[in-house]
Amino acid sequence: MARSTTILLVEDDLDDLLLVQLALQKTLSGVPLAVVSDGVQAVEYLKGAGPYADRSVYPFPDIVLLDLKLPLMNGFEVIRWIRQQPELKLLPVIAVTGSLRNEDAKLACDAGANVCVFKSEGFKGLAEMVLQVGGATLSEFRSAKPVASPQQGPTSPRPEESGDDSISEPPDTTTIQPPPDGDHPASGDRPSAQK
Repeated sequence: MARSTTILLVEDDLDDLLLVQLALQKTLSGVPLAVVSDGVQAVEYLKGAGPYADRSVYPFPDIVLLDLKLPLMNGFEVIRWIRQQPELKLLPVIAVTGSLRNEDAKLACDAGANVCVFKSEGFKGLAEMVLQVGGATLSEFRSAKPVASPQQGPTSPRPEESGDDSISEPPDTTTIQPPPDGDHPASGDRPSAQK
């Protein structure tokens, strides 16, 4: 399976999505970021199935950032599905949780996540973790020139917890847009955890 330098972000909270984009823009400027909002879409994206079949538009990711609390199929189920697929066993997965329970982080790692990051620790640390877990594949973006985003988001994303409120531009990560909502599988078409 051909690999491209892409991050798949699975996040249903718009505020958290904007903060992750901002953190990644500061750390890995120009890295393509594919975004889906639930576990079913994540599985479809990783399979390259349904609306995500065209790998020239939806490239296979080098790393997955996965919120644990998701609609339709939670992050734990997605991690277990990933680790059951022989071709995805080595795909780096960073679980992200808003929970303050250490048990959730342990369960995510037990399910197969490489690491679990708490949202309460801030998104700058998440971006650094992406760089560490992504290794050499992502290191070239650390000093790359910014790539303009094909879709400009809101002009004033919420500043990072670092207290930096001087940001007035949207993140310049290249966001790969999901297909229109009508093209997503219905919750009744939920993929099986078995292959």
